[in-house]
Amino acid sequence: MESNILTLTFVMVKAQKVSGTCGSIIMKVHGSGIPKPQQLIPMSPSGVQKERMHPDDVYVLSGDGSIISSPSPKPYPHKPPKCSDCAPLFMKATIMNYSLTDVLFPYARDNVRRHLSVTYNSAKTQDDIKLLRSQVEDDLKQGVLGAIPIPSEDAGKEEVIVSLVANVEAMIKANRKFTALKQLQGHIWRTGFKSNELEGVVFDDVPEALEKWHALGIKVYIYSSISRLAQRLIFGNTNYGDLRKYLSGFFDTAVGETQSYVEITESLGVDKPSDILFVIDVYQEATAAKATGSVNLEVVISIRPGNNPLPENHGFKTINSFLEI
Repeated sequence: MESNILTLTFVMVKAQKVSGTCGSIIMKVHGSGIPKPQQLIPMSPSGVQKERMHPDDVYVLSGDGSIISSPSPKPYPHKPPKCSDCAPLFMKATIMNYSLTDVLFPYARDNVRRHLSVTYNSAKTQDDIKLLRSQVEDDLKQGVLGAIPIPSEDAGKEEVIVSLVANVEAMIKANRKFTALKQLQGHIWRTGFKSNELEGVVFDDVPEALEKWHALGIKVYIYSSISRLAQRLIFGNTNYGDLRKYLSGFFDTAVGETQSYVEITESLGVDKPSDILFVIDVYQEATAAKATGSVNLEVVISIRPGNNPLPENHGFKTINSFLEI
C-alpha cells in the first residue's frame, strides 16, 4: 500500500504535477462498498522532498481521517514529517440546499409564541427575555419601526409573551441581526432539530469535501451571521448525519462583520492572514473581506443555485463545488 502511493507520487513528480516538500498526495485503497472503518487511505506527508520519499515516509489514515500509522522519525537534523501543512479554510458560503430565509427564520417566527409559552420559566428563556427587553428599550429610544414596549416583569405571562412575539416578528421581517434575537432563534431551532422538525440539508459535495480536507489535515471553520449555537445545530443534524467532527470551530458576527475577519485571523494565530482561505457566496461580502484594513485575506466565491449573479470583471476566483478546492 505504501509503495503504491510512492509510485503515484513519483509519476506525478515526473509529470511535473508536484514538487518540493509542501502538500500531500492521498489515495483511497478500497471502494465505496467496503465499510468506512475498514477503508484505508495512504498519504504522502508534508515536509518531505517528494523526489526522495521512501515507503516509511507514508502516513496511513482510516476512512474517517484518523491516523493509523505515522512515518518513522528521522535522525537529527531532519525535521519530523507532518500530516499536512495546509492552511485553515473558512466557509462563509452556501452549503445548505435551502435558504435560511426560507426555512429557519420562518420556523423561528412561527414558533416563537409556542417556545416562549412552554419554556417561559426556564433560566435560558428568562435570559432571552432580558436581552430582548434591553434591545427593545434601545429600539424605542431610536424610533425603530415595529418596536413596542414590553410590559414589566410584574405583568402577566401572556401579556409579556404577546409583546415579545410582536417585537420578534418585526425584527425577523426587517432581517435584523443582533445577539438578543440570534440567541432566541438558536433556542427555538434547537427544539426544532431535537423534534426532527428541522434538518440541515447540505449540498451533496459538502460531506465529501469536508472528509477530504479532514484527511489532509486542513482545519475547517464556519463563519456565519447566525449564532454559533445555530451553526452547531445545523451541522450536527444534517441529511448526512453529524458533520461537526470535520469542523474545527465556529465564528459569528457578534463583534460586527468587518471586525470579525480581524478577530478570526488573530484567533487562529497564523503567520499571515493570507494563509487562510475564505470561501464566500455573496459578492458584497467577498469585497468586504478583501477590503478589511491591513488584513490581506485570500477569498474564493462559491457559485450555488439561487445565488445572485456576479458583476462582470468581479476579479474573484470562483468554484461550483467544494471538491474543486
